Amino acid sequence: MTAPSETRGPSSVASHPVLTVENLSIDYLVDPVVHAVQDVSLELRRGEVLGLAGESGCGKSTLAYGIVRLLKPPAAITAGRAVFHSREGTDIDWGRLGPEELRATRWDKISMVFQGAMNSLNPVITVREQLEDVFVTHRPEMSKEERRRRCGDLLERVGVDRGRLRAFPHELSGGMRQRVMIAMALALEPQVMIMDEPTTALDVVVQREILREITRLRDELGFAVVFITHDLPLLLEISDRIAVMRGGRIVETGAAADLYRDPQHEYTRRLLASFPSLTGDRGGFIRGDVDERLLAQDAVRTEAAPSAPTTEGRVS
Repeated sequence: MTAPSETRGPSSVASHPVLTVENLSIDYLVDPVVHAVQDVSLELRRGEVLGLAGESGCGKSTLAYGIVRLLKPPAAITAGRAVFHSREGTDIDWGRLGPEELRATRWDKISMVFQGAMNSLNPVITVREQLEDVFVTHRPEMSKEERRRRCGDLLERVGVDRGRLRAFPHELSGGMRQRVMIAMALALEPQVMIMDEPTTALDVVVQREILREITRLRDELGFAVVFITHDLPLLLEISDRIAVMRGGRIVETGAAADLYRDPQHEYTRRLLASFPSLTGDRGGFIRGDVDERLLAQDAVRTEAAPSAPTTEGRVS
């Protein structure tokens, strides 16, 4: 994985937005009312990875479900909207879509890898049947042979042998099940993919493999990604820009390198400081090859600790 550097960020992706979230608010209509998302505005640029970071319960997943209108009662959108900007030049206000339009558009334009995706597969249906169901629903004109060929191609695209199409979910490792879910989200070649904690419960080696696959597929296919996690160091490695969320609000947004080097909000600084060091320096948590410019301008600024006493002529 690469650390954030000057060559990454908004300048490395198209400046045209593919998704705009405008003043979106979502409440849970219980007693008392919970204001889960409050006046959130975001812009996702075509081809970029936008990281959404924040502690558990801050509203990240609720925001994602609200964007694609997958909220269930008592959750309700109380203000704002999400607008998808198609590469064909049309704008789609998701709040104005009827049930059938929403069903046809949701997986075709914007897909989602859900939190706990490894357990989202049906345990009594083969991988092939579950992948084919996407094409049966959204591409009914496709022949059976074409569907099966496409399913095999999808698995190979995410690094899984097509022979696994005959497998049931319990016969796959956690990493393979996660790859199947990513393949399912890629099936209709969407322009936006929302990934909600896609590496949760995976060991660090498999996590790294999955992240490499996501980055490779983004570069190959050109889709934009909203990557949701509480793991800010992970986002610093893969994101072009990062939005930090707390208490239902976006408190800071910026290029990954800028946010690491010079966080503006106190909560961002505390979030950065909460991760253990892998380099021996407080805040030096970036995995992989670290850009020296980042180490020289560490985001976690602390007063230098007094040097330990030394003894002249001491032999180590």
